[in-house]
Amino acid sequence: MDTEGFHRSRCHRRYRRQLVAIIPFTCKPGIPRELSIKVGGKGEDRRLRFYRGQRSSSSASIATVVRCIATGERKTRNAELVMESAGAEMVDPKSTVGGGVQDIYGEDRATEDHLVAPWGLSVASGYSLLRDPHHNKGLAFTEKERDAHYLRGLLPPAYLSQELQEKKLMHILRQYQVPLQRYMAMMDLQERNEKLFYKLLVDNVEELLPVVYTPTVGEACQKYGSIFRRPQGLYISLKDKGRIHEVLRNWPSKTIQVIVVTDGERILGLGDLGCQGMGIPVGKLSLYTALGGLRPSACLPITIDVGTNNEKLLNDEFYIGLRQRRATGQEYADLMEEFMSAVKQNYGEKVLIQFEDFANHNAFHLLEKYSKSHLVFNDDIQGTASVVLAGVVAALKFVGGNLADHTFLFLGAGEAGTGIAELIALEMSKQTNISVEDCRERIWLVDSKGLIVKSRNEFLQTFKKPWAHEHEFVRDLSDAVKVIKPTVLIGSSGAGRTFTQEVIEAMASFNEKPIILALSNPTSQSECTAEEAYTWSKGRAIFASGSPFNPVEYNGQTFIPGQANNAYIFPGFGLGLVMSGAIRVHDDMLLAASEALASQVTKENFEKGLIYPPFKNIRKISAHIAAKVAAKVYDLGLASRLPRPEDLVKYAESCMYSPAYRQYR
Repeated sequence: MDTEGFHRSRCHRRYRRQLVAIIPFTCKPGIPRELSIKVGGKGEDRRLRFYRGQRSSSSASIATVVRCIATGERKTRNAELVMESAGAEMVDPKSTVGGGVQDIYGEDRATEDHLVAPWGLSVASGYSLLRDPHHNKGLAFTEKERDAHYLRGLLPPAYLSQELQEKKLMHILRQYQVPLQRYMAMMDLQERNEKLFYKLLVDNVEELLPVVYTPTVGEACQKYGSIFRRPQGLYISLKDKGRIHEVLRNWPSKTIQVIVVTDGERILGLGDLGCQGMGIPVGKLSLYTALGGLRPSACLPITIDVGTNNEKLLNDEFYIGLRQRRATGQEYADLMEEFMSAVKQNYGEKVLIQFEDFANHNAFHLLEKYSKSHLVFNDDIQGTASVVLAGVVAALKFVGGNLADHTFLFLGAGEAGTGIAELIALEMSKQTNISVEDCRERIWLVDSKGLIVKSRNEFLQTFKKPWAHEHEFVRDLSDAVKVIKPTVLIGSSGAGRTFTQEVIEAMASFNEKPIILALSNPTSQSECTAEEAYTWSKGRAIFASGSPFNPVEYNGQTFIPGQANNAYIFPGFGLGLVMSGAIRVHDDMLLAASEALASQVTKENFEKGLIYPPFKNIRKISAHIAAKVAAKVYDLGLASRLPRPEDLVKYAESCMYSPAYRQYR
């Protein structure tokens, strides 16, 4: 390449400019990562510094997008060219989770003809490097790095390791008394120093999980318009109809492997929060990286804004979404169809699309429609079901009996309740070889109107009809408990304090160890507190909740309530799909995830009242879940990453993103 001609023709003589060029070059083993080339001309001394990826498996001539920065006056210029992947660090071409997997079936080639936008690259030097959250290390840059990357003078002279930075930030976070302040501090850190954010979250997951996700994320979504500072994902609205493919291409990273999308209509138990539901996809994908090990640049949060029916938001001067009533019917369906098609066109067949917090009437329809053509997963229906099934299976290991020996009663017959019930019926059928239809007879649901029975069939929504059994109608939950006599009581209603003292005392009257799961989020919507469950059952309840509760002391014994948090399942589940190259989700994969999670619960955990393993081991747990899910993908013939690794657990661990700082040479 005529570098002198390129520099002379493209770089202005007097002003600092940033230019993008495609430069072919050859990477060979043994060549240093940093290569300096002198370019002379007309008495001028110019240096071009090249940085390439850490590893190259073979000699290969490749085209790499680089950025040229020309500075200085007429006589002397320094030009620096920095080679990077699109908006992220270079990745090993053989790394599955890195996004550079050899594409056997061609699905990933959908992006080959996409030009990388100039703003999708970061200038890895000087002031710009310190403003790049993907590569910034703050005071952890060494003396050598400060010289090599023109940071001398831009940082105080002290050196602080990542461990010391982590210690300092945890000290600061613990000073905040208001949870939302901690949330905002963590979001600021994510936008400033990505690796430190994830290191902090991985090492302190039990303390920080309630900060970056439930219950604090609920308040963050309610106030998202007021605390909004900079976009953390893509906003696709009705205004973008006909241009969604173009909008997706505006996102800097092109190697997307997981998308979490919401339309904001049913955020946790808080209802319609419209465009402000973005906090949910952002939080979920933070956990995909911290707990499941997917690269941050492979994750894309998206909010579909079709309006909101929340009057308070429509009248809020700081609301950041469309100020109109929600679109419904064909208008909504057409926008979602265009979105799903554009995602597949942009990112290929194997991108995982996770639906999050859609209202019941849309959630079931979207999952059913697109599960045949896309790799889709609904966390509220399938993720919740998988984690609850795991807790029940773990509890039964110690209580005794199998699923078919127990009777289940649900308060709540929405997407979570029916999703859990269906997965329990599937697992029960698998264990007993009894039909799923017969297994459903052991499971009863109560909705806002009362017990779901055959006499109500004419007025029931379609997804509730499989749960309508022959029985007299009962209106109240307490009466339903007394007549059904369940051994397992599960709350997914979104209605707080509905497991009353009468209900729990009734459960304890005919069960030696009643299993009580109060799953609704956030904490204010939980069906009962841990203290109420243990006190009213006289310390005999096996309890877990959706939101975290503090340990409870009763009669000299300390109980540690478990948390049936979807974060146990979806990060490892997603990793398993990605690392196997799954092209569809099958119910057997969800059952495999549940079995893997239940197997991690020890007798020591159960003696403390836990039916889930401690979150401090979540990365190890996620690796085991990913391995079991991937194994099922291969068994079902739905994998495209071939050949199958011999040790899937070790392979899962090797695929996981590390938040540790790396040395820049």
